[in-house]
Amino acid sequence: MAFVLPTRWRYRLMRWGWPPQNRLMLRGLYLIASALALLVPQLLTQLLRLPGSGAFRFCVIAFALIGILFLFLAGLGWVRQKLLWRLRNRLIVTYVFIGVIPALLLVAMAFLAFYLLAGQFANFVVTAEINNALKDLEATNVTVAHSLASRLRRKDTSAFTLLDDLRASKQTSAPQEVCAWLSDKPLVVSGTASTDCSMTLPGSLPPQFREVVLDHGALHLRTGATLDMAGGKLRVVATLLVDQSLLDRVSGGLGQITLYSLNGSTHRANSSDSSPIVTLDGPGKSTVSIGAANKPDIVFTDSSNGTVWEGRLMPLLTAGALPDAVNWFDRELGFPSPLTVLNVDTGQREYLAVIRIHTRPSLLYGRLFAALGDVASLAEFILLATAILFAIIVLLALFIGSRLTRTMTRSVANLYTATQHINRGDLSYRIEVRERDQLAALQTSFNSMSASLEKLLVEQREKQRLENEITIAQEVQAQLFPRQALQLESLEVHGFCKPARTVSGDYYDFLPITASKLGLAVGDISGKGISAALLMATIHSAVRAYILEGVPSPNVPVLVGGGNGETLGNGHFHGSEISPAALMCMLNRQLYSTTPMEKYATLFLGMYDGAARRLTYCNAGHLPPMLVGDGGGVRRLETGGTVVGLFENVKYEESTVSLDAGEIFLAFSDGVTEPENDYGEFGEERLIDLVRSNRHLPLDRISELVTNAVYDWIGANEQPDDIMLVLARAR
Repeated sequence: MAFVLPTRWRYRLMRWGWPPQNRLMLRGLYLIASALALLVPQLLTQLLRLPGSGAFRFCVIAFALIGILFLFLAGLGWVRQKLLWRLRNRLIVTYVFIGVIPALLLVAMAFLAFYLLAGQFANFVVTAEINNALKDLEATNVTVAHSLASRLRRKDTSAFTLLDDLRASKQTSAPQEVCAWLSDKPLVVSGTASTDCSMTLPGSLPPQFREVVLDHGALHLRTGATLDMAGGKLRVVATLLVDQSLLDRVSGGLGQITLYSLNGSTHRANSSDSSPIVTLDGPGKSTVSIGAANKPDIVFTDSSNGTVWEGRLMPLLTAGALPDAVNWFDRELGFPSPLTVLNVDTGQREYLAVIRIHTRPSLLYGRLFAALGDVASLAEFILLATAILFAIIVLLALFIGSRLTRTMTRSVANLYTATQHINRGDLSYRIEVRERDQLAALQTSFNSMSASLEKLLVEQREKQRLENEITIAQEVQAQLFPRQALQLESLEVHGFCKPARTVSGDYYDFLPITASKLGLAVGDISGKGISAALLMATIHSAVRAYILEGVPSPNVPVLVGGGNGETLGNGHFHGSEISPAALMCMLNRQLYSTTPMEKYATLFLGMYDGAARRLTYCNAGHLPPMLVGDGGGVRRLETGGTVVGLFENVKYEESTVSLDAGEIFLAFSDGVTEPENDYGEFGEERLIDLVRSNRHLPLDRISELVTNAVYDWIGANEQPDDIMLVLARAR
């Protein structure tokens, strides 16, 4: 009779996910079972000493490891699905990640930052003391050099006692040895010393230097000074041996300082080179491992030539003493620091010494806050109180967060139930709101969602209708631009416009007046979008009506023959008989009377006479078009007046220019010159250079090069304004 679990146990196992449906868990169980099945023959072959035991053992281990990995991944998914499904559990995990873990990380970062800053401070103090000793030695050396130079100029042959006096005064900056040369000839600088000097003339060193040097296997503080004399160059070099007394002075109460020298050799890099522990910045990629048995203490790797320098640390001197700890937290700190040494044999700065500092936080603290006196204890108290306050705030935040969890989960449960009703199509379901918080406001918003959905659907249909109308407006506006540029025998023209939005506020047109005359219109409407497009259509219609059809009303006074207002006439005039300035005046009056006050436009009107190769134009506030000559010269067409449509009575002027063969007329909108990126605006100069350098290409090719350059300048940013470009070239 088969064993059957009780119903309640089966129900409990099913609720906990048994039998498993996850593929990873099934595969993991199969692999574990296979490993157990293979374990029996593996044990038998091992006991009977039969061949194949190793293969069975490998299969058992491999199946078991892979099965455990699959079960682990499946367990993570199960934990996420079962335990983290509830919002309360997720919030608890969130509190841990947001509150607890960052606090632990901050504490760890604080300890790490303290250790690094303490090391940097200790190294700074030591190196600063060494630099101060070098500066003192340099000052003494300069004094000796100038005194010696003064004696040489006076030809004083008495004994030079300055150095002896400095040594007798027992000054810490008194050098142990001073050597001087005048034009490579050694000089006597001490009354108690001979002219013999342990140093040779430093030919590989600069005239003025202040370095820690390695000479004859010992470290020295050495400075050099060079003075120009009548008999040649006077070089004076002062040396102070790095000894016990110097290190005692450098330690400055920081603890114990040990000076190590480096001895090693160079060889080619290979794969067997070990990787030491501590990394140091240096000329190459260098690392340090102090105290490793049977391994080099320091390894310098030069990636440029593949060489490796290996050396060992040899303790030379130890100065200072490490006091006892003040408290439990006053632990010993050790910081190795490489010391750059000038090799007098090669004249190169190399890592030939290491300073290791043994100190305690109490020593660093006392050195850092020594100038504060009693205020330091107050600062310490403030820092401790701040740390305790922060800890209390973190614990209080966790407590309050756990208390707020229940109210949050209740609101989320209500929303979950409501979404189930909405999912079934029950839009009449309402949540009973009890609290007065943001989640309560969310529940209230959910109650009004049913009505809002219907309203949203209506708005969506309206939006679709508007988009269709805008598409139609775009198609209509596209018909307003010249489909095919008209060409005269003596002039070829080309235009291009790219809207920043669906429709454009920029405007250009080519108007054939006669077989040898052509009207050019270029404009820019204030604003963007539909309103600018409508005003553009108005200007397009008015300009075409005035130029192609003439002035229809005989009662409208018209400027004839010039743009300065000298002659007034009444009657019907064809566009070729009306000056651009007169047309601009009429257009300004029409726009002023038919458009809102804030609407206006910049406009350039020109009439080209092919027989005379002359262009008569009027510029109403538009960016001045330019004439780019075949030799590269540029003429700007600026004559005119202010913008049209903004003021009622405006007088406009006009001017006439001649176009030479090959000269290019260039008109554009601010969408070409004003786009910006990290390097600034595109600018007129860049536009002129593009047209000038490509002026012999076809006009459509020039337009393509300019627009591509503008797009590249804009990059991934949104196009800020309409791009419009009009080109014409005299033949």
